[in-house]
Amino acid sequence: MNAPQPALQAAVVGLGVGEQHARALASSDLCRLRWLYDLDPAKAARLARELGAGQVARSFEEILADPSLGMISIASYDDAHADQVVAALRVRKHVFVEKPLCRDAGELGRIEAAWRDGGRPHLASNLVLRGAPLYLWLRDRIRAGQFGRLYAFDGEYLYGRLSKITEGWRKEVLDYSVVLGGGVHLVDLMLELTAERPSSAYAVGNGICTQGTAFRYSDYVAATYRFPSGLVGRITANFGCVHRHQHVVRIFGTEATFVYDDAGPRVHRLRDPGLPPDRPEASPLPAGKAVLLPEFLRRIVERAPSEPQARREFALMKACFAADRSLAAGREVALEWA
Repeated sequence: MNAPQPALQAAVVGLGVGEQHARALASSDLCRLRWLYDLDPAKAARLARELGAGQVARSFEEILADPSLGMISIASYDDAHADQVVAALRVRKHVFVEKPLCRDAGELGRIEAAWRDGGRPHLASNLVLRGAPLYLWLRDRIRAGQFGRLYAFDGEYLYGRLSKITEGWRKEVLDYSVVLGGGVHLVDLMLELTAERPSSAYAVGNGICTQGTAFRYSDYVAATYRFPSGLVGRITANFGCVHRHQHVVRIFGTEATFVYDDAGPRVHRLRDPGLPPDRPEASPLPAGKAVLLPEFLRRIVERAPSEPQARREFALMKACFAADRSLAAGREVALEWA
């Protein structure tokens, strides 16, 4: 007898990074890959043949109209995310979307309304550092009190791929934000590892590395966040750097300091400079771009509460938007949390 098909039917929209989403969904026991959609139909057709799964959709609307479909993975261009997420939530589909979830507060308001009106489906953004073993290890130790009271978080996003913004699709996106395009990963880690929400943000930036190119916005932004506890967070999004693609994290607590950079992860537990740090062996990178999908599917199938994850996404976007608002206004801006 053939094994029963999973009840959860899934679709993937956008087959750049989304190809990895499609492969994960096709191999999962928790869902069936039902649809593939890309602006290039031939790409979708090739992938469907290779996977032996997924029907090529003629449009995004064809996917939305399928009443059997339960979940959509959205990996389209950044400026298409908000409209597609809103449309999917309105017809009560669970949504897994590449970062950023959206690009401004107006789009976020529409998404929050659609999420509520659509019955609060599961909603998650693909912030892949959430799945990195090192940061899962670090989160547990911070929460266990091994770092004492946290007083500073530094995160640097070193993109090192200048041509992606001077020649690729990003240069065409109105008001492209390097905070949302890359710094968001470090803001997300900051909020998760500190378990706090900031009260204000102040950001400065420049476009020195992209002068004379088609890119019109800041390619470097540095944002400082204040927290009610006194904690200070500093996040940089550095898209023009002469450096390999990498991130750097430093967390300072009264009992220990964590550093991850070119020299690997270290934990300093004593102030004696002659004593070597501990060196965690966990990886600072996830196994792949689709590492968060299995847990997302599991939560849908097991009917786990959807609200905590969605609220996490909304808070992350508000923190990132505050940095962009400050950059535009040239002053510190306050964040208010309901």
